[in-house]
Amino acid sequence: MTFDAYVTEIIFDRAGRAWFALGDGTIASEGGERVAAHNGAVLAAAGHPSGEGVVSGGDDGRLVWTRDGEATALAEIKGRWIDAVASSPASGLIAFGAGREAHVRDAADVKFARVFAHEKTVAHLSFDPKGRRLASATYGGAMLWYARIAEQKPVLLKWAGSHILSAFSPDGRFLMSSMQENQLHGWRIADAKDLRMGGYPTKVKSLAFVAKGMLLATAGAPGAVVWPFSGADGPMGKEAAEIGFDESSLVTRVAGTPDRSILAAGVDDGRVWACDLTSRHLHPVKAEKGPPITALAMSTGGARLAWGDEEGGAGVVDLPAL
Repeated sequence: MTFDAYVTEIIFDRAGRAWFALGDGTIASEGGERVAAHNGAVLAAAGHPSGEGVVSGGDDGRLVWTRDGEATALAEIKGRWIDAVASSPASGLIAFGAGREAHVRDAADVKFARVFAHEKTVAHLSFDPKGRRLASATYGGAMLWYARIAEQKPVLLKWAGSHILSAFSPDGRFLMSSMQENQLHGWRIADAKDLRMGGYPTKVKSLAFVAKGMLLATAGAPGAVVWPFSGADGPMGKEAAEIGFDESSLVTRVAGTPDRSILAAGVDDGRVWACDLTSRHLHPVKAEKGPPITALAMSTGGARLAWGDEEGGAGVVDLPAL
């Protein structure tokens, strides 16, 4: 399929259907339905906590919930871009970033609103597995907030530099961050112990925990870099493996599900592959080359995979037994 617009993000809903957030402001379903959600580009998107449709942020300052045939504005911050969105099915909360503020809404209570101020721009947001704590990636580290508490002093996980992406481990013990400096950083939540993981040739723009959280896969290298997270210390003192190494290309996106050891990767030459990390056998999902892959998602349980590229090319497949 072709959308003729940059594919910003892909979300699988509760029914296993793929939704594509696009650079022209629309949200498209894999069935061909297309809804105008924003007056401008979609900058970030996440699944709605209910499992129905997509919550997206745009350069029009609006947070929008798109589902079958309709788009509903959930919030509007005039004069700002909403370029970070996160959601939690566990708590029913939605978070979004607008400039130096992180906002929280409750999908079940239209009156609920929290605003958390930061000294620097909020680059990315993520909820812990229970949806109670919110992590914001910003300049100088990450900040941890209790998502429902109005007045609080956040926990600051310090590390010099600009942090652009965050992800909790499935057990909630670690918070990982990608940086502008072509490296990963992370913290063990219990004691703020630092995890420093470098050696990447480019920025890491995609992370995925797989195999019950025992492995962390990342983009940003000629292959998918996989770090071990078993034990109390996670990857500290351990070496990473590189899957699907190809010196002529770079992995731009990775996707997986915590409950399986299946990993998928999208490449800057347009190819997509999937792999069972127990055997490390690569299965070519999209062998033909083309524009760089900009979005990649795997459905819950790992049965389906969807991808999109910077020129609007996209696809959805059922994954075989790998």
